[in-house]
Amino acid sequence: MRFYRGMEGIPITNMMLNDAMTMLKLTSRTFYIPISKLIPELKEAVSSAYLCMRAIDEVEDDEKLPAPIKKELLLGAAQAMKSQNIEESLHQVWQPYRDRLPEVTVRMSEWAQLCPAGIAPTVYNYITMMAEQMADWVGTSWNIRTEEDLDKYTYSVAGMVGEMLSDIWRWYDGTETDRVKAVAFGRGLQAVNIMRNRSEDMERGVDFFPDGWDLKDMLRYTRRNLKLADEYLADLKKGPARTFCQIPLSLAHATVNLIAVGGNKLTRDAVLKIVSKIK
Repeated sequence: MRFYRGMEGIPITNMMLNDAMTMLKLTSRTFYIPISKLIPELKEAVSSAYLCMRAIDEVEDDEKLPAPIKKELLLGAAQAMKSQNIEESLHQVWQPYRDRLPEVTVRMSEWAQLCPAGIAPTVYNYITMMAEQMADWVGTSWNIRTEEDLDKYTYSVAGMVGEMLSDIWRWYDGTETDRVKAVAFGRGLQAVNIMRNRSEDMERGVDFFPDGWDLKDMLRYTRRNLKLADEYLADLKKGPARTFCQIPLSLAHATVNLIAVGGNKLTRDAVLKIVSKIK
C-alpha cells in the first residue's frame, strides 16, 4: 500500500484517495477527469484543494441558509484552516448545521488530510483566503456593478485557484508559470460557469453580470480570459500540469461556443469526445 505523510503527520492511504475520487466524481464532471489522470502526490494535492474549495463553495451557493449563517460558517472554516487541529476545528464549525450541509462540506477535514505535507501550508492558505473572500461576497449579496467587480469576484472563487495550481506545479517539479495568465485560466473557467448557470442564479436573486451587460458582453469577457488561458497552457512544458489544464480549458472553449449559439451544457458524449483527443 502506498502512503506518505499528509496533514499533521497523518498517513495518506489508498482508501483516503479512493474516497476523495468518489466524491470528486459526484461533485464535478469537469474536474474529475483531469484529476483522475494526475500522477501520485499531484493527484492528492489537487484533489485535496479542489474538494476543500468545493466544500466552502457549497456553503456560499446554498439557497436555504440565511446569509448571516453562511458568513459565520465561511469565516469559521477560514479560521479552522489556520488552527493547530484542523479536524477538530472544522468539526466545531459544521456541527450545528451538519443536517443542513452536503456531505462534501461536512467531510472537509478528510479532504484537507489528503494534502501532502510539503504543499499543505500553501493549499490551506488559499482555502483560507477563498473562504474569507466568499464571506465578504455573501455579506454584500454579490453586489457586482462593474467589470472591476466581476474581476474581483472571479478572482475570489477561481482566479486564485489558478495561482494555487501554479504553486503546486512549482512545488512538484519546479515548473514556473505566468501568474497573470494563471489567474486568467481560473477566471475564464468561472466566467463560463456564470453564463451556464445564469438562469439558476437569477432565480435565487443573484446576478453576476455587471450593470448593462448582456450575453455578448460576457462572452467577450470570457473569451478574453480564455485567450490568456491558452497562452498559459502553451507556456507549460509537456507533462502532468499541461495535461491537467488542457482538459477543463478545452471543455470551456467548447461550452462557450455552444452558449454562443443558444446552447448551455455539453452532452456526456461531447465531453468524452473532447477528452479523447487530448494526449
